[in-house]
Amino acid sequence: GGTILLDEITEIDINIQAKLLRVLQENEFNRVGSQKSIQCDVRVLATSNRNIAEAIADGQFREDLYYRLNVFPISIPPLRERRDDIPLLVNFFVDRYTKQYGLEPKEVSDELMQHLVNKKWKGNVRELENKIHRGVILSSKNDTITLDHIERNLFSKVDLEVSKEVLSDMPLMSIEDMELQLIKKALEHTQGNQKEAAKILGITDRTIRNKIRKASENE
Repeated sequence: GGTILLDEITEIDINIQAKLLRVLQENEFNRVGSQKSIQCDVRVLATSNRNIAEAIADGQFREDLYYRLNVFPISIPPLRERRDDIPLLVNFFVDRYTKQYGLEPKEVSDELMQHLVNKKWKGNVRELENKIHRGVILSSKNDTITLDHIERNLFSKVDLEVSKEVLSDMPLMSIEDMELQLIKKALEHTQGNQKEAAKILGITDRTIRNKIRKASENE
């Protein structure tokens, strides 16, 4: 028994979708390398921020799996259509991440809040959470999170504050070395969590792994 959440179901590989369909239809599965079937009885919740009908038409999602999952659909309007929720979500995420990093409570500047309310939010709540997460970390020495903390692009420019904090007492370095220092700083803030560090920097965790691997090969 129990409940399984399949987040972003449309991102699952088409071959894995076939295996998932079997589990849902027959209530059984096989462990990797085993021929023995194991019975299971679970409730499945699946989410997606994509138009599943389009994914089916593009051949990226199985239609039979869609109908198997689509027993009780719940459609949540995008964040841009419920802007009154944004201040509540902002305060919730600020509180979450200040507590996570052991920081003093922070305020959000009026300019930033207005910016967040008016933003289109193509990535919905997840994008908003990532922005606030980044803002909390980059404002660790400030009482207020500002627009600059949220929208700062660490790989397009290194502003004075970040430069002083990360690159002080260091000789002139290449762009690659500078990027590596920023990655290391983000990893320190997230206690080595590459996915969280990637969110802060606005890049993918794969990019972080590739840059670290490249740096190791060049040592």
